[in-house]
Amino acid sequence: MSDPLRSRVLHVSTGSSESVTDLTRACEEFAGEAAGGADGLFNVFVPHATAGIAILETGSGSDDDLLAVLRELLPPDARWRHRHGAPGHGRDHVLPALIPPHATIPVVAGRLQLGTWQSVCLVDTNVDNVDRQVRLSFLG
Repeated sequence: MSDPLRSRVLHVSTGSSESVTDLTRACEEFAGEAAGGADGLFNVFVPHATAGIAILETGSGSDDDLLAVLRELLPPDARWRHRHGAPGHGRDHVLPALIPPHATIPVVAGRLQLGTWQSVCLVDTNVDNVDRQVRLSFLG
């Protein structure tokens, strides 16, 4: 019996500024290979305390709008009790409560069932940690 769970780790460099990184192509490629034309569930997970996974439209300004809203909700200033790293770093530890570190997407006939304008994105406001791991998993 073959293992119903397949997994791969992506290494993503997010740079030294707040970012929304589109992972859709890598997710689609992995899901297609892992599913082999079958149905199942795809999961994307970032094992970091200061990053999240969002499904949103990119390239039309929504990614910049998301970062602007996060700066309003979670200002990068000295109000945070968690105080190491860059100024305002405590807010980065609150981010996963608003943008979870995971998402699960159905796979039908080997294809992610994303809507027309939906993209899978890594959201990272932590300028102190530019190297991220993202685990892609398929259960089918």
